[in-house]
Amino acid sequence: MLYELNLNLSGNIKIDVPRIISLNLSFLYGLFLVVISYIFSGPQMRLLQTISDISLRLPQKSYQKLSKLIHAKDIFGFFFHFWLALTLYFSYTEKNVFGLFDIFRIFISLLGFQIDMLYINCVCVLKACFKEINNNLENLRELMIINPRQNYHEQRHPFLLIKLNDLKKQHLMISDTVQMLNMIFSLHLLATIALSFKQIIFYVYSNVIQWQNGISLNQDEINNAYFISVLIYYFTRLTLIVWACETGKNEAIKIGTTIHDVLNGISDVQIKDELNLFSLQILHCDNTFSAKGGLTIDATLLTAMVNSISTYLLILIQFLFMTHSCDSKTNAINYTK
Repeated sequence: MLYELNLNLSGNIKIDVPRIISLNLSFLYGLFLVVISYIFSGPQMRLLQTISDISLRLPQKSYQKLSKLIHAKDIFGFFFHFWLALTLYFSYTEKNVFGLFDIFRIFISLLGFQIDMLYINCVCVLKACFKEINNNLENLRELMIINPRQNYHEQRHPFLLIKLNDLKKQHLMISDTVQMLNMIFSLHLLATIALSFKQIIFYVYSNVIQWQNGISLNQDEINNAYFISVLIYYFTRLTLIVWACETGKNEAIKIGTTIHDVLNGISDVQIKDELNLFSLQILHCDNTFSAKGGLTIDATLLTAMVNSISTYLLILIQFLFMTHSCDSKTNAINYTK
């Protein structure tokens, strides 16, 4: 398909260089996505089984909240791709290059979207597990308040130690699952970030910026529903990933704060030692959601992307100026002849 695409673009159909680059990157993304999906299909299934085992301790109320979020975004995203494919089919123009190729790009986008949603679902479940640990620690703090009846307190003492050890094991399992999640989805996250970065730049450049004896805005394309929908889709898709990772990381960090709050409110030496060990365990566990190369998925990523998009748009505009720099000279020569 890449061969046929470039063969036709260099022959009969005349399309500008940025559009050619964008189309080639889309198909390379599709090839990369299919390959890594096939390679990591086995580890993904093992990861889902691990998350299923960990999340068995979650209460029914947490499952209901997660179910609403997961079903809403997945169903909306699927029907958005369906609408996108219909829009391309019924508004076929030369700008779409080839009808089947554009439909295939929608299929690639749908595949990438489903994997992104699977990643967000895993992060949300792990976040709910971290939140459940926080809630259990809050409940333990109420039980650890020294009761006037000493015998009652001594009866509760072994139960508190067993509960703390259980929370430590649970936290360690969740932390190991976070590392497994980072390893399995890291390449796909890099591809998703690169695709969103590319799509936003080239869609804005191709649909908003035009040349009419100088740079001007294409008012018709700015009001185009398809153009606006695509931009909102890619921005929302990336924002959902960043939101899930940022809130999941904050929930994991909150556990350390809760442990120190519990430490300040108790006097039992043995329980304090267990809480200190739990605190050291949290310090040694990195529960940051990241991709390959140490790229942390958090709010700073969106800021960096906005700055980079502005920079590369300016570069493309400069190349557009260079392309039309000789227009006036050519027109003058033709007029003289």
